Amino acid sequence: MEKVKMIKEQLKIAQSRQKSYSDVRRRDLEFKEDDWVFLKVSPIKGIMRFGKKGKLSPRYVGPYKIVPRIGQVAYKLELPPEMSLVHPVLHVSILKKVIGDPSLIIPVETIEANEELSCEEIPVAILDRQVRKLRNKEVASVKMLW
Repeated sequence: MEKVKMIKEQLKIAQSRQKSYSDVRRRDLEFKEDDWVFLKVSPIKGIMRFGKKGKLSPRYVGPYKIVPRIGQVAYKLELPPEMSLVHPVLHVSILKKVIGDPSLIIPVETIEANEELSCEEIPVAILDRQVRKLRNKEVASVKMLW
């Protein structure tokens, strides 16, 4: 019985230590009804959500209006019709409060690409030419202004 008591005490100490580590990073977020929030696009690295992916893609999209609060950590958002595949009830951890007037935020239009996923680039001028000599061959490089 003494060994079981000692093991329970050690487990309780370890749990409280881990809880203190996680409490440092925890943010208590709370939003009211009719608040405006941004929605996190990719909560996990490498997973594509909402059609946004890449190094320079935005981290947050929006702003969206909170309709009602559902539970302690869930909120229902008023999403546009093009996001009809996204469930409107979202966790507080993927929301970020809009600071400032949401009417001043200009919505980002979707970029239309042609079927080949290419764009036409027209060179303006040649800025520099250089020939690099390797052991067996020469490589010419040209610096262009597009």
